[in-house]
Amino acid sequence: MNSKPIMLDFKDQFETERLTIRSPLYGDGAMVNEAIRESIEELRPWMPWANQVPSVEQSEENVRIARVRFLERSDLRFHVFHKETGVFIASSGLHRMDWTVRKFEIGYWIRTSQGGKGFMTEAVEGIANFAIDQLSANRLEIRCDSKNVRSIRMAERLGFTLEGILRSETFAVTGEFLRDTMVFAKVRGQEF
Repeated sequence: MNSKPIMLDFKDQFETERLTIRSPLYGDGAMVNEAIRESIEELRPWMPWANQVPSVEQSEENVRIARVRFLERSDLRFHVFHKETGVFIASSGLHRMDWTVRKFEIGYWIRTSQGGKGFMTEAVEGIANFAIDQLSANRLEIRCDSKNVRSIRMAERLGFTLEGILRSETFAVTGEFLRDTMVFAKVRGQEF
């Protein structure tokens, strides 16, 4: 593989059993905004960007920045859709990347009305497989707040190993207290 990320060619869309997963496109802002508005109360405790509901214009700007970063290979956000209905389900992706080591952190959030159906597990597994197969990942991480039970269960379901807990690592989204961050990982040659 080419050593310069900008020169890497890989798919910007793929499918799992029930989902289409693709890079952000200009014009996605309105549907992302709708999902954020629907889900803001569930997102607020875990996502620093969810302290207030963005405008549609702010969401579109965010999507356009994500598109550019995808093309630069500096951050790989993916939008997740139900394959049959086309409904926007979630946002996920590969973040805090180290292309030299081929290390990627998987982040995600799901629209409230689509939770509990296994979509997020399917999407994260698909993105992990994409990272392994298309990007030659050597290490995948999921980091989450130690109180975020749903994210912890996701990492465990997908076979990620808890490597450690970073105690009092950062402030909670509310800024009121320090939180612990759990670090789960899969490593080439051990878990894949």
